[in-house]
Amino acid sequence: MDRLSTPDPSSPISPAPAVRPLRKIAVVGLGTMGCGIAEVLARAGREVVGIDVSDAAAARAVASLEASTARAVERERFTEPARRALLSRFRTCADLRSAADADLVIEVVPEEYALKHEVFTALDALVRPDTILATGTNALSVTRLAADSARPERVLGLHFFNPAPAMKLVEVVSSVLTAPAAVAAVTALARELGKEPVAVGDRPGFVADGLLFGYLNQAAAMYESRYASREDIDAAMKLGCGLPMGPLALLDLIGVDTARTVLEAMYSASHDRLHAPAPILGQLAEAGLTGRKSGRGFYTYEAPGSARTVPDSASPAGAASGPATGREVRSVGVVGSGTMASGIAEVFAKAGCPVVLVARSPEKAAAATARIAKSLGRSVDKGRLTAAARDAALAAIAPAATLDALADADLAIEAVAEDLTVKQEVFAALDKVCKAGAVLATTTSSLPVIACARATSRPRDVVGMHFFNPAPAMKLVEVVRTVLTADDAHATVREACARVRKHPVDCGDRAGFIVNALLFPYLNNAIKMVQEHYATLDDIDAAMKLGGGYPMGPFELLDVVGLDVSLAIEKVLHREFRDPGLAPAPLLEHLVAAGCLGRKTGRGFREYARR
Repeated sequence: MDRLSTPDPSSPISPAPAVRPLRKIAVVGLGTMGCGIAEVLARAGREVVGIDVSDAAAARAVASLEASTARAVERERFTEPARRALLSRFRTCADLRSAADADLVIEVVPEEYALKHEVFTALDALVRPDTILATGTNALSVTRLAADSARPERVLGLHFFNPAPAMKLVEVVSSVLTAPAAVAAVTALARELGKEPVAVGDRPGFVADGLLFGYLNQAAAMYESRYASREDIDAAMKLGCGLPMGPLALLDLIGVDTARTVLEAMYSASHDRLHAPAPILGQLAEAGLTGRKSGRGFYTYEAPGSARTVPDSASPAGAASGPATGREVRSVGVVGSGTMASGIAEVFAKAGCPVVLVARSPEKAAAATARIAKSLGRSVDKGRLTAAARDAALAAIAPAATLDALADADLAIEAVAEDLTVKQEVFAALDKVCKAGAVLATTTSSLPVIACARATSRPRDVVGMHFFNPAPAMKLVEVVRTVLTADDAHATVREACARVRKHPVDCGDRAGFIVNALLFPYLNNAIKMVQEHYATLDDIDAAMKLGGGYPMGPFELLDVVGLDVSLAIEKVLHREFRDPGLAPAPLLEHLVAAGCLGRKTGRGFREYARR
């Protein structure tokens, strides 16, 4: 075989590198990731040697492969002869010399540079000159490993995601020293394995973990500051963003110590305070409370390695609303005529609660009611609602064009434009109209609730009640209490959420609440990656969907939310927290200035066909 060579910089157009097949592959390190990678390779017809100094680890790897292939035969995904052939392609060894004739060696030993360097130094003396050496690191410098190698052009990163057999994403990491032929060969291999390779440069975390771990770190800091409970933070991100796991549960799954190591590497490279590990991560790691693997981390588990949580001293006790009892709510008023106001009115009406829907004019009130009727009609068409229930919900809604109609409302919910002056005018008017004891709620997603409360003579009765769009479908409501909110007013809103089958999470009155405070820095960092030409829109979106389990990539989401809305929220977060890392990415500001606001204008980060 030809030796790998670095490209000739004097050549203006280099031919595409020849792709050579990688048939025999060594996997060094047979922990969870190493076992998973070995299984993927063996299933794809490769000859695999698993190398680990621990006989117990090697035995577990063989047992794991035997068990997973047996299950595949039981489910008729595999025949027994095919299973026997697969098992014959996998062997284990404790000696690195068994990798001497491999086409590719994938190192997945623990995330310590000295250990990885020791492995690569030994491999340099053993393998053929054309053998590709890949590190599975997600935090350490691939360039440093390559530079310390005898043949840096053959060293690259090959970052699988856990569990490797199930996760589609593979990040192929090039250093400035990596030969194109090596990149082409492992990229072709990844595709043959049924994976989606994403080409990235060498920086801590790469794409997926680079974005994911900043978000996880912010969630840990949020919990550490006692802004919200661990259960509410996790529920907010699952229900508000459609994520498969909450951030604190995910930290326990990854390993608190592993997360801290990754963040330390990211911070040393970026010096971004968002990457500086939250102190609680260090405290838990030093105490040996590393998550599921130890039986305790942010949560407590039934046993080490178990996924089942058990109650502990931090678990919620008793009724979710606490000792206070809410005020009786017989009727609800909703102020506004947009999508959010209509959705909230629909939610309460379907729950059998009389609703007064107040708009600025009879025409707007009628249009909002028509929007609700159309939404209910779609639910009937899809079999989610009976015609009788639709009719009852519509009958429960009384449209009005003056706030005077809310004189008897027990709960008045403001859902007008996200403009503080406008909201304060509404609250000042509600203060005059609504009866004593009525709870006044704002649906703001970014403005201070206390500023709305101070526009009234009864700030004790004012609460934030942040629904998510579309309100009929989204289960989450962030319940925001100010320093002046009365306990029974807060309990009233929580009980109202339960009545309409929404999941309330408690948080304090600060910018972004839970969801936006964690979501938008992540989106902003994705924009910075594109701005810095580190990765493409498509690769970043693919990485977060395939590697992070996100239902939408960050740029898909930004274009749906609206770039102007996103910029406004990011400005609010930056203004409140004064963190330089929260400053909106200039690329986002430029797009908004150019009128490229996302799907609603036909162009944002991507272009869309106009309807």
